[in-house]
Amino acid sequence: MNHSPNFTLLEAARWQDYELIDSGDGLKLERFGKYIFARPESQAMWKRALPASTWSNAHAVFQPTAEESGGHWIEKKKLPEKWEMKYPLAPTPPPLSKGEEQGLKELKFSVMTTPGRHLGVFPEVASHWDFMSDLVQKENRSVKVLNLFGYTGLASLAAAAAGAQVTHVDASKKSVGWARENQALSGLGDKPIRWIVEDAVKYMQREEKRGMKYDGIILDPPKFGRGPKGEVWEVYKSLPNLFEICRACLSDNPLFVIATLYAVRASAIHVAQTLDEMMKKYNGDMDYGELVTRETSANRLLSQAVYARWSSR
Repeated sequence: MNHSPNFTLLEAARWQDYELIDSGDGLKLERFGKYIFARPESQAMWKRALPASTWSNAHAVFQPTAEESGGHWIEKKKLPEKWEMKYPLAPTPPPLSKGEEQGLKELKFSVMTTPGRHLGVFPEVASHWDFMSDLVQKENRSVKVLNLFGYTGLASLAAAAAGAQVTHVDASKKSVGWARENQALSGLGDKPIRWIVEDAVKYMQREEKRGMKYDGIILDPPKFGRGPKGEVWEVYKSLPNLFEICRACLSDNPLFVIATLYAVRASAIHVAQTLDEMMKKYNGDMDYGELVTRETSANRLLSQAVYARWSSR
């Protein structure tokens, strides 16, 4: 790689509405808001730190099937259909008028149990929200951010709250609808966000032809997926091509590129090398590593994903 990147274990340490309570024996016990859930976690190879009585307090347990992401929730205690969570964003830029207090904004969003074992938020990626929010706020210019595979929109909302113009792309109409609801909950309805239901590769091919340019790109692809018209996404085959198209859609003065990969047999160094190839003509810094969550029970770290991110100098 052109520069000496830093290997980092990134923790999203500012959560109040989320907690990794315990893990072990192939499971993790988590709190989302005031509700507790037990989900499979193959990397939790150690023994649980807390007694079975604590684990039995879970409101719901996810029971997987033979399929990789298939399964269903077994509800142990009554749950609402959905509930609200919050995440405190970094401080806003200096006050515009004298005497106006500098305050913390926060994202507000709804979560719920889904057939895919997720609840509408990946708490560990909040460290990326803080990273790009800080970069956008420090720029004395209009910043255009593209969020591919944007899911329920939290990265898009964090970027918009920091002052960016955002284009959010996801193949799931349901996820984009959920993201728009989160925009309203967060009080960001006046922010410039374009919501696009489309296959990421097809959309970017059109953006390249249109000559569209972005200052920041967020890539959070699944291991496997299908677009609205049956387009197949397979991360090892599809991601290099998408990186190539994204490079053509970068502005002359890009601010950041963030790539996060879940559930793949890839080292963070491989993601970093691919991103380095994409960014080789730009002057910037790279860090790469793992997104981790720290238990409150035994202070152990649980690795959730690998990432690489580039930012301008």
